Amino acid sequence: MELIKAFTKEQLKTEVPVLNVGDTVRVHNKIKEGTRERIQIFEGVIIAKHGGGISETFTVRRISFGIGVEKTFPVHSPNVDKVEIVRTGKIRRAKLFYLRDRVGKSAKVKERI
Repeated sequence: MELIKAFTKEQLKTEVPVLNVGDTVRVHNKIKEGTRERIQIFEGVIIAKHGGGISETFTVRRISFGIGVEKTFPVHSPNVDKVEIVRTGKIRRAKLFYLRDRVGKSAKVKERI
């Protein structure tokens, strides 16, 4: 048991940004293609957070060419280079799954001032 705790403590990131559901974020994700490595940016709204500790994840949704795309990122993954908060959202729910059914202006999240 001590080995597992020591391993997870070693893998945790020291500086974790404060991520809230409803925030629009820009996730810098490391992509490996053969021997090369590059950073791909995924920008969208956080619709859910899940778990805690080493297994904490957040789900980001965006519209790409008229189709909704969702990606789930582990907070403490070494492949997630950094997370920029573009704007904070004013919401009243813990999960924003209702955005999946919305199109256009009704799919927007109001900004917290």
